Amino acid sequence: MRLFAALVPPPAVLDAVERFTAPLRAGTPAEPTDAKASGPGRARPPGESTSPELRWIDRDLLHVTLAFFGDLDPSALDVLIPKLERAAERHPCMRLTLAGGGAFPLGGQYARVLWAGLYGDRRALAGLAAATAAAGHHAGAAPDHHRDQHRAYRPHLTLARSRGPVDVRPLLEPLATFATKPWTAEEFHLIHSHLPAPDRPHPEYEPLATFRLCGTA
Repeated sequence: MRLFAALVPPPAVLDAVERFTAPLRAGTPAEPTDAKASGPGRARPPGESTSPELRWIDRDLLHVTLAFFGDLDPSALDVLIPKLERAAERHPCMRLTLAGGGAFPLGGQYARVLWAGLYGDRRALAGLAAATAAAGHHAGAAPDHHRDQHRAYRPHLTLARSRGPVDVRPLLEPLATFATKPWTAEEFHLIHSHLPAPDRPHPEYEPLATFRLCGTA
């Protein structure tokens, strides 16, 4: 089972994301990064995609990842769910807002991910992310290769992805003006990610459990 823990913004916030990204979706000015313009040392590896397609994330898949657990045996849920319950009991609700954004890798010229930034009670959010990651470790999850002791948790909401490097710099200027109204995050979810398959052209997310935040900082 491919599992992760995540916050899901409320419908009003998702509405704001849809309204803001609609014109960007309609006329995405992103272009594939030209290997000839990549400069010394940036030859495109064999097989790397040159597709200009920027694939926007469906509304029902938008989320803020707290911890990615990777592939776990279903039996791991017997350990993981109680650990996540205890993490929720120790962490408070938090005020958050989406604002601005950026790209991974940073700079946007060779981007594979376009994201919106997350602000507000970031210290509390980072604590919750660390607690959920620890819960995954106790359940047998391998360390998240996207995060280690030398790399701080960087909360964000992924808006779009590309299989190959894409120049999204034209999108970063309008994205800098993006902001939603604050909301209170009162819960997080354990989600089973179903990858695309012959009978499932797009990924699907299946919530397995919801955890109410009720602790004190």
